[in-house]
Amino acid sequence: MDLRPYQAEAVEAVYRHLREKDNNPCIVLPTGTGKSVVIAKIVSDSVQQWHGRVLILAHVKELLEQNSGKVKAFCPDIPMGIFSAGLKSRDTEEPVIVAGIQSVYNKACDLGAFDLIIVDEAHLIAPDGDGMYRTFLKDMKVINPHVRVIGLTATPFRLKGGLICQPENILNEVCYEAGLKEMIAQGYLSPLISKAGKTEANLDDLHIRGGEFIGEEMAAAMDNEAIVSSACREIVDLTRDRKSVLIFTTSVEHCKHVAEKIQGYSGQECAIVTGETSAGERAEIIARFKGELVPADLFGQTKPQLKFLANVNVLTTGFDAPNTDCVVLLRPTNSAGLLIQMVGRGTRLSPQTGKTDCLVLDYGGNILRHGPVDMIRVKEPGAGKGGEAPAKKCPKCLALIHAAYAKCPQCGFEFPPSEKSNLSDKASSAGIISGQIDYTDYDVQDVYYCVHEKRHAEPGTPRTMRIDYQVGFDEFKSEWVCPEHTGYARDKFLKWWRERAALGCPIPSTAREAVALANQGLLAAPERITVRSVAGEKFDRITRWVLKDRPVMREPGDDSAEIGEEYPSNSPGDLGVSPDFGPDDIPF
Repeated sequence: MDLRPYQAEAVEAVYRHLREKDNNPCIVLPTGTGKSVVIAKIVSDSVQQWHGRVLILAHVKELLEQNSGKVKAFCPDIPMGIFSAGLKSRDTEEPVIVAGIQSVYNKACDLGAFDLIIVDEAHLIAPDGDGMYRTFLKDMKVINPHVRVIGLTATPFRLKGGLICQPENILNEVCYEAGLKEMIAQGYLSPLISKAGKTEANLDDLHIRGGEFIGEEMAAAMDNEAIVSSACREIVDLTRDRKSVLIFTTSVEHCKHVAEKIQGYSGQECAIVTGETSAGERAEIIARFKGELVPADLFGQTKPQLKFLANVNVLTTGFDAPNTDCVVLLRPTNSAGLLIQMVGRGTRLSPQTGKTDCLVLDYGGNILRHGPVDMIRVKEPGAGKGGEAPAKKCPKCLALIHAAYAKCPQCGFEFPPSEKSNLSDKASSAGIISGQIDYTDYDVQDVYYCVHEKRHAEPGTPRTMRIDYQVGFDEFKSEWVCPEHTGYARDKFLKWWRERAALGCPIPSTAREAVALANQGLLAAPERITVRSVAGEKFDRITRWVLKDRPVMREPGDDSAEIGEEYPSNSPGDLGVSPDFGPDDIPF
């Protein structure tokens, strides 16, 4: 059995854990990296080398078929049985049994003792209570007190929050984890890319129940004519060069609405799969989406391949369609695990179909909510959101005030009334993988300058000048320049200043002087900026500026009628800025 390097490492990590510790390990491998191969290797060694008996548990028929198929392929000489109502099999005597948890959770005694139990999609094991996995494993522990459990999953946390490996849980430690970004870089998974769009629902008013947004509220927010029409038109436009587009929606009615619009805009069929779809129809739809031949009649005609497939809470785990080259999230989720499972439908390689990457279109704000999928960290339930109450920044004095204020209590600035809409002007362009770089151009509406002192800084620490560019209502992009620093930081400030200061304007030596000069109009006003965003990094960086004409320097005391009383002299001398700059500081 030939294993990839990380698969061999995972198997060895399990064996080392079982030898050295008396608790239960878990393997974390991203979707598409071959968990079933790892399972087959462990089964082969357990039965052939150590004469043990192994049970493989999963929750859906597709996973039972995948795992049994891999075990047969790699271990053809090992007798294997299947216990699953969906697969119409009730085997109980073989040394290897592949079973559906729904079929066996109350039949531990019928199956007898096992030395090893492997749970695929182990994040579905309930943290407490009398769930099917916990009930079954408790009974198995009575039959064989020495039985060991191994979990495999792509998400080491539950869909409703909380880590699956804890000292008091059935699984206790992650013994091996392969990172998504690492697997992509090594060529084992398809690259993921995200693209900006024009439509994104406003989901600020959604409530959470049981760790997830309330279904009715999600459906109400996402399933309206404006959002569905705009998003579907954009999906068709952005996927013209894609072959297999998988769409996640919020409800059955939303799914039907989306399919109708996709068909109308594309002229192509958009099939739907929901909990109401029969098993036979579902199998046919999935086969067509995978590009398999499906008979249309008795004369050998076949049904056309499906490019678009919309679903509701069905095709998240156990769905294996490597040709999927676009995943559309037309639904929000508060579950980081569910986000990873949905995006994971597009990570498998498919060179035979010409797939080079997978496009992720996020209309539910999920990437912004959870971060790049390779850097998600999950809090335990009950930990709360942390941080302070909702706040906003006053664009005039930069005070942080409660979001409910209509007028800044510190400077009196009046905020424009919020024109709340269920439709924002663009979809998320947040990077789906950490390190993804995006450049975005913004028109600048206004600019604000202030002295910035680092929090908890030691006395004498150089201060900076902070520049806030207003690029939308209550939306700002910021940068800092360093007039009081030395070396590279000072040189960078000199270049920045000379590119926009009025001719004859001295170069300031302190942040206070720089702000005073800037606030008196001695810097060219910015018209447009370009912002560089790197997924996974906390701060964006402004990389390009389009500036208006440089201002004209006026002489000290020049308050002529032509200028007017509201425009006092902006000469450094009249501003109280130190005038003793040498001739080398003049930028000409």
